[in-house]
Amino acid sequence: MEGIEAKVRLVEDKTERLRAFCTLTLDKEFVVRDIKIIEGVKGLFVAMPSRKLTDHCPKCRIKNHLRAKFCNECGSRLPGNRAPDPAEGGSKLHVDVAHPINTDCRARFQKAILMAYERELERAKAPDYVPPDLDAMDKEHK
Repeated sequence: MEGIEAKVRLVEDKTERLRAFCTLTLDKEFVVRDIKIIEGVKGLFVAMPSRKLTDHCPKCRIKNHLRAKFCNECGSRLPGNRAPDPAEGGSKLHVDVAHPINTDCRARFQKAILMAYERELERAKAPDYVPPDLDAMDKEHK
């Protein structure tokens, strides 16, 4: 992987821990969207894009989030405690959609993302600041 390009869009609501969204382009060929920059207890960290874990309603077979009490489709009550048992390492309610395979790759991604975040914070101080359009990144590389 030669080139990592990170574009950051700051989140305006400073009361939340979420500080920004990031789109990462790898070698001008592959895009990862919806990476989050979050203010944690020990500072900023990068959260890869994820999706909620779901299971099927026993009545209509539509997917519902594991914490849902009622089916989104038919309205029937769903069984309780459908989330995996935390004692078995299954307390996760979300799963990464894309993520680095090893710590070196994660460190490179995190470095590029946090550097782009710092640059965007500086740019945002300008009176004529215009946030980047993260969706436009695809079109730039075609």
